[in-house]
Amino acid sequence: MFLGEFQHNLDEKGRLIIPARLREGLGARFVLTRGLDHCLFAYPLEEWRLLEEKLKALPLVRAEARAFVRLFFAGAAECEFDRQGRVLIPPALREYALLEREATILGISTRVEIWNTQRWQEYSRKAQGDFEALAEKLEAF
Repeated sequence: MFLGEFQHNLDEKGRLIIPARLREGLGARFVLTRGLDHCLFAYPLEEWRLLEEKLKALPLVRAEARAFVRLFFAGAAECEFDRQGRVLIPPALREYALLEREATILGISTRVEIWNTQRWQEYSRKAQGDFEALAEKLEAF
């Protein structure tokens, strides 16, 4: 399980240090892809395979399903860490998530999210204001 919030900077080559406890959970090789809300999602290979099975079950006759699956898989890259615990984030994914220098790395249960720090702060501030209302809406699930 992934937990926590961490701040790190990308270097000039687009490499980002991932905290050791998150690296251990991701494993030697993992998948990095476009996430929702303009962040990146990183999945351990086992979790990626489970997600892939769910997405393969979506009805291909629905345009929304085709579009989501295309964007999700086309933007994915299999990654690994260098000796310093850094991952090279592909340019297209850096552009999608607006990653230039400062990044916030989040442990979110089954995945790791990588955010532009300013965007995360804005999102977090808004979501925290709605936290109780969100909890009430989700209680029905």
